[in-house]
Amino acid sequence: MNRRRFLGIGASVLGAGALAAVAVPSAARLLAEGRPGQLLSSELDLPEAFLAALPVPTVLQPVRTDGTGDHYEITQRVAQLEILPGVKTEAWTYGGSFPGPTVVTRSGRTAVVTHRNELPVPSVTHLHGGHTPADSDGYPVDLLLPVGTSADAAERAGHMAGMPGMPGMPGMRHAAGTTATGERTYTYPGKQRAATLWYHDHRMGFTGPGVWRGLAGFHLVHDDEEAALPLPRGERDLPLMITDRSFAADGSFRYPATDPQLAEPGVTAAYANGVLGDVILVNGAPWPRLDVDRLRYRLRLLNASNARLYRLELDPQPAGGGALVQIGSDGGLLAAPVRHDGIEIAPAERFDVVVDFSRYAPGTQVRLVNRFGSGRTAEVMRFDVTAKQVTDDATVPDRLATVETLDASSATTTRDFTFRRSRGDGWTINGVPYEPGRTIATPALGAVELWRFSTDLHHPVHVHLDHFQVIGRNGADPGPYDAGWKDTVDLRPAEAVEVLVRFTDYTGAYMLHCHNLEHEDMAMMADFTVR
Repeated sequence: MNRRRFLGIGASVLGAGALAAVAVPSAARLLAEGRPGQLLSSELDLPEAFLAALPVPTVLQPVRTDGTGDHYEITQRVAQLEILPGVKTEAWTYGGSFPGPTVVTRSGRTAVVTHRNELPVPSVTHLHGGHTPADSDGYPVDLLLPVGTSADAAERAGHMAGMPGMPGMPGMRHAAGTTATGERTYTYPGKQRAATLWYHDHRMGFTGPGVWRGLAGFHLVHDDEEAALPLPRGERDLPLMITDRSFAADGSFRYPATDPQLAEPGVTAAYANGVLGDVILVNGAPWPRLDVDRLRYRLRLLNASNARLYRLELDPQPAGGGALVQIGSDGGLLAAPVRHDGIEIAPAERFDVVVDFSRYAPGTQVRLVNRFGSGRTAEVMRFDVTAKQVTDDATVPDRLATVETLDASSATTTRDFTFRRSRGDGWTINGVPYEPGRTIATPALGAVELWRFSTDLHHPVHVHLDHFQVIGRNGADPGPYDAGWKDTVDLRPAEAVEVLVRFTDYTGAYMLHCHNLEHEDMAMMADFTVR
């Protein structure tokens, strides 16, 4: 069974507290540090910045609510979207929009989400940051085949998911198992605190092009502890999905796949370290702008780019600095706010920050900039401060939430995971490429373990199932962006990070992997099994 036959089933089977001060590296230093990615230029004229109004994704309403929870339905389908003005772009979408609709749930209440696949390819949906049973986690070969797939094609697809011997991803011992046709229901019991989560495609070998073409959306969890705080809410609680994309001359998404038909995974050699676009989108709009009153706003920052890192700052900085007041991380609220002049955010990370626009004079145009970018990618969006007379009913308390601190002395096991590029096998964890069904760790349910991640180049490391706490970098204290509960941690070249993770509630097969999506698609993933 070769890689084309297995991974190409869409085509071959289906037929189509302190102020964090951080020096900003120079471009030369970024290159020397091995920052990921190769820029892919667009083939058409790009619009001026700050002309488009910032869109806010619609909130998905449940189709019914009953004793089992809140039930939602999402149809994955192709849509023609006007992302660049006057140009139509074909996108793969959740519900016909990019980003997809925002799912809003309550801690302690089950959300049941049924996905219907009307795309031309299989899909797998992962709730990133979700604390979920294994059968709803979005295991990368638990395929949802498109509506109308024949029984024979579905059987062959399931059979191929269990075949051994695929070059670059050997073994393939994960049995056909949970291949579904048309629709699949994911159950999210809600056993987690308030947090900014997101959902995206997770199909093995094709996460990069799937997300690039539009398969991503927010999933927000609320709870009583968060609701009791006087934080900005309503229209002043803004989810901001930041992505980069490139466009072909006809307006389509440009992506350097080795096979344009996506029957074989991977990108051309120049982009093996990640694909960088030259258009910065926020909630699917290029370099948008937003009128803001002289009030506090909560910005839920998500880096949904395939490979690009950002250092986000406000320009101009307000007098006294510390414009970005971090109140939350991947796994929810911090114990106390942390003030930053800028935030470095890797793919898949989330930072909830509060910005007080009353620190600016009326009429000020405040740009959100990317200090790691250059040219057009150095700008993200703009906030235009109005002269409206308003009274702010929001504040940021000195204490935000009760956050349990895990104790390293309680760790029952220490495990090492090395993220490296192998000359023969591509991107690997512990020297081997991904093999579905091969478990490299078996933590016990309820156990706390110390996991060490080390890297050669730059890798954002994501762990499924449970959030973790960073306890050290290179033998020293955690970094300025490591506070709170995390599910993705940014590792720089030749860096080692230690985290504590406690495995709770659910047993079964889960994953850890690099969230540079090009690395992930070329086998930088591994299974662990909670028992």
